[in-house]
Amino acid sequence: MNLEELFIQNKEESISGRYLTLDDIKPLLEKLNTNNQVKIIGHSVLKQPIYSYQIGTGATRIYLWSQMHGNESTTTKALFDFINVLNSKSEFASKMLSTFTFYAIPILNPDGAKLYTRANANEIDLNRDSQDLTQPESQVLRSVFEDFKPHFCFNLHDQRTIFGAGDTGKPATVSFLAPSYNEEREVNENRLKAINLIAGLNDVLQQYIPGQVGRFDDSFNINCIGDTFQFLGVPTILFEAGHFQGDYNREITRKYIFFSLISAFKLISENDLVDNRINEYLNISQNKVVFYDFMYKNIKINYDGIEIITNFVAQYKEELIENKIHFNAYIVEAGELENYFGHFEYDAAGAVYSDDLGNFPKTNQKADFYLNKNVKFVNGLIKR
Repeated sequence: MNLEELFIQNKEESISGRYLTLDDIKPLLEKLNTNNQVKIIGHSVLKQPIYSYQIGTGATRIYLWSQMHGNESTTTKALFDFINVLNSKSEFASKMLSTFTFYAIPILNPDGAKLYTRANANEIDLNRDSQDLTQPESQVLRSVFEDFKPHFCFNLHDQRTIFGAGDTGKPATVSFLAPSYNEEREVNENRLKAINLIAGLNDVLQQYIPGQVGRFDDSFNINCIGDTFQFLGVPTILFEAGHFQGDYNREITRKYIFFSLISAFKLISENDLVDNRINEYLNISQNKVVFYDFMYKNIKINYDGIEIITNFVAQYKEELIENKIHFNAYIVEAGELENYFGHFEYDAAGAVYSDDLGNFPKTNQKADFYLNKNVKFVNGLIKR
């Protein structure tokens, strides 16, 4: 199977970028609703509809949800790309639809999606509400779980650009987790299915993004939805869409999430999850906070009257302004910053730092500055 070709043929071109709301996907749901496959299954805090999409007649039930965190839209894009495959009338689609019944919630948190926030309109992180179920969105997710009785759960998320694949200096473009079901992080039959599946997905992705697959921390937290569903006996796989070099709109990462979805259901349909692949799973690089968006090295600054050579870093803040995401770079920290990397790195070779406010890179200041008075940086990047 040529995954690149499959992606090109089925990419949903009407949605792109980081800001994805209910308004963006409603036309897609209307187009897909040829036989009552789309339903309103509940409402958000602000009374926005929460939609489901169900397709397939197979015995193996698959439950997928995206944008539990409203500002994490990459997996939603990939989910619609995958749904296009299921509707393509191809031989692969026919096999998928006869093997599986798919139940998807494309945007679980429509209020957060509109506001471009992680939390819902009550400022609650839905991924910490799986036990108390205080929020209407959490109640919808749990109600479907109990009624649909899935054989596998796919918990679809984005992660920040700060994560690398261990200490390799490569970003964690796609990360996975087979959540723990108890404090001891033991492996039972259901968790092993998730582990084996992730090991298989890693095999696939290493062909495309070698060294850029991460494994998320598996500390047990029963308040997290993945841990809860694993505890309740359903193999659950956490997907984290991360950073690919230069891809701040996550259109390249979107492709690798699509590859992962296709490969996951191919592996499950072929029953290729019977081996014990724990060691291969554990050999996937641990997700680690080792990146900043910008790193400036060997900068000369005047610190209390003394000239020193140091480094500093800046990070984008994703700011929603007039329904568009703006990536604005702010200075975060100055110092040695050993064992950290920048997605953009610049060696100043001792050039003198200055800005319009002073001669020291201050925390939370916009990353607009000069080196040797003649190289100008605006929003973190050199202004040509």
